[in-house]
Amino acid sequence: MSAVEQLAETEAGQTRTLRVSRWKPGDTLPHYEEFTVSYDERTALVEALRQIRLREDPSLMIRHSCLHGSCGTCGVRVNGREVLGCLTQVADLPPGPVTVEPLENAPLLGDLVVDMAPAYRRIEPAGLFPVRPTDGVSRPAPGVKQLTQFQDCLECGLCASACPVSSVDPGFFPAALWAAAAAVEQRGANLSEDDALWLCTTCANCLRVCPEGIDMTQVMPAIREVAVGDGRVPAELQDVFEKSFRYGNCLGENPRRRHAWTRDAGVDVRVLPNDPAPVDVLFYVEDYWSYHPRGQTAARAFARILSTLGVDFGILGPEEKTLGDSQRLAGEKGLFEALMDDVVATLGRYQFNRIVTPDPHGFNALVKEYPKRGHQYQVLHYTQFLAPLVDRIDWKKRLDVTVTFHDPCYLGRHNGEYDAPRRLLQAIPGVRLVEMGRCRENGYCCGGGGGGMWLDSLTKDYMSERLSERRVREAAATGADVLAVCCPYEVSLFEDAAKSTGNDHLAVRDIVELIDEAMGNGAGA
Repeated sequence: MSAVEQLAETEAGQTRTLRVSRWKPGDTLPHYEEFTVSYDERTALVEALRQIRLREDPSLMIRHSCLHGSCGTCGVRVNGREVLGCLTQVADLPPGPVTVEPLENAPLLGDLVVDMAPAYRRIEPAGLFPVRPTDGVSRPAPGVKQLTQFQDCLECGLCASACPVSSVDPGFFPAALWAAAAAVEQRGANLSEDDALWLCTTCANCLRVCPEGIDMTQVMPAIREVAVGDGRVPAELQDVFEKSFRYGNCLGENPRRRHAWTRDAGVDVRVLPNDPAPVDVLFYVEDYWSYHPRGQTAARAFARILSTLGVDFGILGPEEKTLGDSQRLAGEKGLFEALMDDVVATLGRYQFNRIVTPDPHGFNALVKEYPKRGHQYQVLHYTQFLAPLVDRIDWKKRLDVTVTFHDPCYLGRHNGEYDAPRRLLQAIPGVRLVEMGRCRENGYCCGGGGGGMWLDSLTKDYMSERLSERRVREAAATGADVLAVCCPYEVSLFEDAAKSTGNDHLAVRDIVELIDEAMGNGAGA
């Protein structure tokens, strides 16, 4: 069927307005033009864009080929989200304005077309996509178990557009790294010598947009495990591994001081090794709330909230060890499993109904990794625990602040929890919540996941700015007074970023700190 005949079929359908980004070489900045397109339930976005070019503006630059999800050439962003135009139906687009823009993190050639050649040049030497045979089908080199999924890669570039690291390091391209990983098996290439291996934060934004579901969070730990086995580990990361093994925490602190924060909490905190009677909630504090000064502030706030709500809770104190999920993602599977054995043995000594933790990484370990090895617990992130109790809180103070919220990758994209933190914030008297452009499923990474929390000395040499700095700029642009978080990694990362970017006016607060203050405790009470 010709293009004219295909377009004629949509004449009797409905119409929709698309706001399309326009840019040609020589233009200073992109601008937007609106076009009305006809569609029915079968009309793909790429067909609507072809309709604009054929009927209204022949100069519109778009790219497409197969029109059925095989070639990967028609990638664009719709309302800031990466999609393949041929697999996106106009009828399924969200109500309201629809903005179509080119992919990010690649040179723009014009309108909706970006130059993927630099990315492809990084892929080709790795041997994943050899010269295409006459039938036009790419045949990836054989690889280890986690790499077999690469045979489905469309080379569409959606992952590069969504990747937070690519946004600050144009030379980083997820598919290229995957290709290099395959080459390790094919030709014995030494990927473990490439620093790019350690830049990925395993945030899973590439998985969110990948048409074929290629999962970086499975690939990266497997390849890093090879590097760890070869002894090729950045020094600062090796230091964390050794501290975690020796002390049971990534900071190298004395385990006997793990519950020292409780002395200034203002409420009784039961330490189970000293009082081992059954308890309803086991508060698994994790490293940063146990030892970091800003984390300790949040831990005390949470303890006061639990006490005020009459929750029967206790902590493990000196017997608690890190759950080790970030160490696992950084390639130390053996260390993770050793820590897990110790944790499971400790948990077996006490009776409790559920575990509540502030750490999305620890939460991820308990709900996903521990069950794989036969260890099942009822586990909640603290926001999930508090959200159903919010109506029981007796508020004492109105805060009167504008707040924007950062979604932790390992609470949000990895585990699907977006609503509980927002329910808590919206319940606090005087809090006005404003969202950043990249939020919820499309949230931007803080840079701390996958071992990134401990790799600043390495990553700063490759990135134009830290991911935390990019995120703080986005938060400040909302006009918010407070950047609210609910992951122990984020307070120190974002406070440092606020200083380095000149946004000192932006306060960084954990949600429990805001709740605690509004209950009549904490800052300014």
